[in-house]
Amino acid sequence: MPYKLSERSLKELTGVHDDLVSVIRRAAELSAQEFAIHDGIRTLEEQKELVRSGASQTLDSRHLTGHAVDLVPVINGKLRWEWDPIYRIADAV
Repeated sequence: MPYKLSERSLKELTGVHDDLVSVIRRAAELSAQEFAIHDGIRTLEEQKELVRSGASQTLDSRHLTGHAVDLVPVINGKLRWEWDPIYRIADAV
């Protein structure tokens, strides 16, 4: 069943490289698992905060250039970081 990306997810794609946006849109059509884009492009300050908090380990993130997105499974309407659904999303990508 093809899934539609939410308005929030679409906003997270702003500034992301066009080729990656195309891949993500196609993955939403193919995925057996609904997902959301949790993070698209980041500012250096956002990335520094993620490193400070331990959520990232690098200041050289591809999020800074628009070449990375974080995809998170949506289960029962909520974002869930669980491996089996993540693998289903990866298969679609």
